[in-house]
Amino acid sequence: MKSVRFMLSVVVLMSLSSVAFAQADAQKPPSDAQKAFDKLKTLAGSWEGHVTTLPPQPEMGDGTLMQVSLRVTSRGNALVHEMKQVGTPDDPTRYDHPVTMFYLDSDRLLLTHYCDAGNRPRMAGKMSPDGKTVEFDFLDVAGGTQYGHMHHAVFTVIDANHHTEDWTYMMPGDKPVHAHFDLTRTK
Repeated sequence: MKSVRFMLSVVVLMSLSSVAFAQADAQKPPSDAQKAFDKLKTLAGSWEGHVTTLPPQPEMGDGTLMQVSLRVTSRGNALVHEMKQVGTPDDPTRYDHPVTMFYLDSDRLLLTHYCDAGNRPRMAGKMSPDGKTVEFDFLDVAGGTQYGHMHHAVFTVIDANHHTEDWTYMMPGDKPVHAHFDLTRTK
């Protein structure tokens, strides 16, 4: 009988502590990383626009019409970003089709870019004081960098149907190539 009462007491205490932790979490204001992540999640949808590169890189699609999709997944814990050139078959084994994952890691907003160059750079993001831009700085890279790697990214929300993305790719020899995407929502 004593063991039943003891177990019942433990269960009640665990239930109360779960409720207390949930209430404490609900009352905490969102962190800066959470605010930046929430801002990026407003971009969920399909986008289209032209890319321009500096210096000009015709082999990298300078002037090409691109499609970008952003999708919230994993119960809101991740944002998937995919891009491809308009009109190319959906065959990522033959055509460029990089994927980027955005997620929170404690009090940091991180992205991992699964690059067509075969590596996975990680970057940490911060929102601008005006709340319109999230900028990502390079942390590290897994995989080889003999073909270069993505090094920096900036997302600027202009309005609900227009945003820009600026990506900096570091070519071999640490030569940066800047790609600017001017995107309009298609759905």
